[in-house]
Amino acid sequence: MKQGVWMWLAAALAIVMGTGARAGEETATLAPVVVTALRMETALAGVPGTVHVVGREALQDVAPRTTPDAFRGLPSVMVQKTGYGQGSPYLRGFTGFRTLMMVDGIRLNNSTFRDGPNQYWNTVDPWSVARYEAVMGPASVLYGSDAVGGAVNALSFAPPDWSGQAVWERTLAARVATADESLQARAGVRGRATEQLGFAAGVTWKKFNDVRGGGDVGRQRHTGYDEWDFDLRADYQFASGVTLTLAHQQVAQDDAWRSHSTVYGIDWKGLRAGNDQKRSYDQERALTYLRLADEERAGAVGAYRLTLSRQAQDERLHRLRADGRRDESGVDVTTWGAALELESPSVLGRWVYGVDVAHDEVDSFGRRYKADGSLNKVDAQGPVADDARYDLIGVFVQDTVELFGGAVEVTPGVRYTYAAMDAERVYDPVSGDVGSRSDDWDSVVGSLRLLAPLGAERSHVVYGGLSQGFRAPNLSDLTRLDVARSDEIETPVDNLEPERFVSAELGARYDDGRRSVEIAGYYTWIEDLIVRAPTGEIVDELREVTKKNAGEGYVAGVEVTLGWQVADDWHLRLSGSWMEGKVDAYPTSEPVAVRDYISRLMPLTGQAAVRWQPMGQPFWLEAVVDAAEKATRLSADDKRDGQRIPPGGTPGYAVLTLRGGMTVRDDLRLTVALENVADEDYRIHGSGVNEPGRNLVVQAEWTF
Repeated sequence: MKQGVWMWLAAALAIVMGTGARAGEETATLAPVVVTALRMETALAGVPGTVHVVGREALQDVAPRTTPDAFRGLPSVMVQKTGYGQGSPYLRGFTGFRTLMMVDGIRLNNSTFRDGPNQYWNTVDPWSVARYEAVMGPASVLYGSDAVGGAVNALSFAPPDWSGQAVWERTLAARVATADESLQARAGVRGRATEQLGFAAGVTWKKFNDVRGGGDVGRQRHTGYDEWDFDLRADYQFASGVTLTLAHQQVAQDDAWRSHSTVYGIDWKGLRAGNDQKRSYDQERALTYLRLADEERAGAVGAYRLTLSRQAQDERLHRLRADGRRDESGVDVTTWGAALELESPSVLGRWVYGVDVAHDEVDSFGRRYKADGSLNKVDAQGPVADDARYDLIGVFVQDTVELFGGAVEVTPGVRYTYAAMDAERVYDPVSGDVGSRSDDWDSVVGSLRLLAPLGAERSHVVYGGLSQGFRAPNLSDLTRLDVARSDEIETPVDNLEPERFVSAELGARYDDGRRSVEIAGYYTWIEDLIVRAPTGEIVDELREVTKKNAGEGYVAGVEVTLGWQVADDWHLRLSGSWMEGKVDAYPTSEPVAVRDYISRLMPLTGQAAVRWQPMGQPFWLEAVVDAAEKATRLSADDKRDGQRIPPGGTPGYAVLTLRGGMTVRDDLRLTVALENVADEDYRIHGSGVNEPGRNLVVQAEWTF
């Protein structure tokens, strides 16, 4: 199948002579600058690692339905979807609480995030995002626990710049699609009333109906859901150059099902449906932060950013069993955060250092009802411990210094982290006892990265290094009492140690304005990975699993991106990734570790794209082929997950998308796409829902 995938990609290029990146865009604009990779503004060409930027123009061109969909097609990124409203990208083999998601540099992750795919990235509205930055590989030195597979930062819109007079920019936008009969509507405004005061605000409403799969699967029942989003940001710039930012974001999702675990699961390639009549989630998130920043100071401290934040994340699970019994459970998490970042230029390099703190306050509940609707039982806890607290405190420092007259740039860094939990109500389903638990951990991690420019303007560079990652055990590891995989229930456990990772990476970038190449290889050593292990017991009609530090393992891979400006009007792009990974696991209730594939290992995957954009014209056309080989390297857990992974593995696919766009009168931008032209039935490996079949997408943005 490996050869078949690449043959499909090559054939697509030969047939359509069409996609890719935006033709000539990088040569016509300033070199992109990122803020996430080194926790300070850095030219992308000077980053000693692999970073992907999904900017606003790319978002307008692709018109992604959700935040996870914005990362589709990036090398070593697999956008798994447990349900249509629940997307969880895998970054270099890791997902869930082993990847870090941030909004304006503030952690979305909290101590209740669970193992495996989750739904939380879907609570970031892509209409509110100016750009995404994805740092691939461990980023724990700068961002602490969880940043193992990578760290992603969703950067919101800032107010417009002052132009000598008041500036007002209003936007009305909409996206419609046929496969899910969906409508998204957005109204926004950005303005600068005075030289000092600016703001940006917007509201989004979304209605998704049941999504239609390919020609054989048809409509997938109970996959639709509703969502609304609101965002507001105000900046005030003092005469001293200090900027005060007050921002708020809010999202609410209603009735997002996990249909694969219900009787409505689809019959495709041997999948089996679940037994529940209903299993759905309601999700809310509200983030408010205050930031004081000065980016251009004189003196020993060249810049600083002080951020105070409060983030509330509430989720509700509604489960209707086969016999009519009903379960209601939920978790409310309030995270108080503070971070101080400082930058200091010196003869010894550019220093970035600081401290960050996150304090979680967690409440949970569970109620069980009889088939007649009467209350049967009030649980001592919900999916995680009730009346719990969790703290993360970190101190970090990193330097970037040129050596040998600029021939090599070295970036060493180190972080100390202290983590602690205190849970007042933890339920043992075997003994029936309710008790309290507390524990704490600390960790020191470091990184050393190098960049060697091969050209005067850093258009050709070689980079590499070693980076440590870690993940402290969280409330989900230690106190979870909830459905894990399709037919498993996870129960609380004691005495877990932090997971530790060391990743080696070597890569190169080349860009001469018409041709670009980036290739990177990585090898990540895994130690003390926390995995689910069966106990052999049955709890509440489900197989009991619990957590333990399994031991050692690895993930290794190669990723490539090629771009070629064939002619003034034509641009080609190819990208692909391959990875391998195994870890010590406990596939049975026997206390014997077995070296097994990591769960949901990404198959060989690639994308081919051709774009036609006539110079000086306001329109463009492109064709894209996304392809993946059959995912046959399955863990024991994957083989048991018959509701999401067909027997023998997830089938491979090659899917063609045609899209185009144009700018009308400088203020109206239109994008039209025909996705999955051949109406193929396919799903991303490990998903609980098939991707849309043939799908016409129309998006319009009017700015005035």
